[in-house]
Amino acid sequence: MVKILWIDDEIEMLKPHFIFLKQKGYEVIQINNAQDGLETMQNEQVDIVFLDQNMPGISGLQILPKIKKEFPNIPVVMITKSEEENVMDDAISSKVDGYLIKPVNPNQILLILKQKLHITELFESRLNKDFQESYRLLMQKITFANSFNEWQEIYKEIIYWDLEVEQSKNQNIYQEFVEQLKSQANTYFCKFVEKNYLAWLQSENETNKPLMINEILRKKIMPAFDNGEKIFLLVIDNLRFDQWLTLKPFFANNFNIVEEQSICTILPSVTQYARNSFFAGLMPFEIEKRYPQYWTQETDERNKNDFEEQLINEFFKRNRRNPKISYHKILNENFAENKLSNIKSFFKNDINVFVFNFIDILSHSKTQLQMIKDLAKDDAGYRSLVNVWFERSYLKYLVESLVNKDITIIVTTDHGSVAVRKPIKVVGDKLSSNNIRYKQGKNLNFNEKEVFLIDNPQKAGLPLVNLSTRYIFARNYDFILFPLNYHE
Repeated sequence: MVKILWIDDEIEMLKPHFIFLKQKGYEVIQINNAQDGLETMQNEQVDIVFLDQNMPGISGLQILPKIKKEFPNIPVVMITKSEEENVMDDAISSKVDGYLIKPVNPNQILLILKQKLHITELFESRLNKDFQESYRLLMQKITFANSFNEWQEIYKEIIYWDLEVEQSKNQNIYQEFVEQLKSQANTYFCKFVEKNYLAWLQSENETNKPLMINEILRKKIMPAFDNGEKIFLLVIDNLRFDQWLTLKPFFANNFNIVEEQSICTILPSVTQYARNSFFAGLMPFEIEKRYPQYWTQETDERNKNDFEEQLINEFFKRNRRNPKISYHKILNENFAENKLSNIKSFFKNDINVFVFNFIDILSHSKTQLQMIKDLAKDDAGYRSLVNVWFERSYLKYLVESLVNKDITIIVTTDHGSVAVRKPIKVVGDKLSSNNIRYKQGKNLNFNEKEVFLIDNPQKAGLPLVNLSTRYIFARNYDFILFPLNYHE
């Protein structure tokens, strides 16, 4: 039975409340002064305290800090006749868990009890009922989805449940079903992409295709510039939608979010291809053809993304615009401190571009450092690490400095990530690419049933190293290994 400690110098006046609570199955300990109330807590286990604010001798406000210090996990609800704001401020600053103004309605008390003591039971009951129903519906949607918009909504629903079950005391049970949804969705979405990807690249019909990564400058950034907006473009490398949702409350609390739209990266969905494509507003084949000096081949030892600043300037030059652009790649916090030391100077520019690489570095660290692998062993852990980084990052510092400024912030990414599980063997020569989610080369030997094959790279907007170059892509949770490193 839940035990309530009620401390009020007019305790006799509250008998109707106590009768009501007894009928609802609660036990109430009635105390008429603050000191005796504290001593009762020291000698007897209670679940919640209702505390009168204004009592003779030691007041509720005076005893509250002592209660919270000794019993930080027991909720305390302050009850007062006063509606003065300073009384509320004092109570809240002392970490009161609830606040009621006399005369108190019995249903208000019941609501507080449900919020503070029964929220977990109520949450579990609703979660069980709603999740079972949504699980069946989502499985049906996954089977029959045939448009990118439908897949968008399916993914958002799966992530919603992923975040919901993370709060459940039965998380492990629900997580199995969420993983089933993800696995099923991955299988069907791969088939959907293979069927439609090449058509998206060649289609001019906006309703039948997603917004592609190489179209963002033309469709989002350039119109904002033409509209006279001062733009801060924040590109967070390797940011996934579920990770964005952990950052979104900060942005929503400080800015008016005008639009939120899912985008589709290109294949290969790695930084070399996707981010170059983003900043050029072109597919990789076109970048290599127009700007060979800015394209680095797979076999080249140089960094594959050294020319993003040049590519974005070339984009606006092609489109007969001449904005004043500043570009900054933030590789670590020391680098960020130097870059962001004079934020005021950025407001002189039309477009300020900031690329943050931390999440991409983190994803690679998962395969190299056991500590990171343990901390980010599942999506929930991975999200948590991203959130911890953001709370102490120069990205947050930068964004905080933009609050209440007459600017437009655009937050985006170049690609996401997936934790791979199942290796598949491919044979290739020494010039084949070494990425584990795709391979490019001319002498690739593989099982066509295990991969998505693009044997005409130009149709996919991809560079031709030689006439027989082919690209293959892993599906689902698969990753590609050569036989020599298969057991690593």
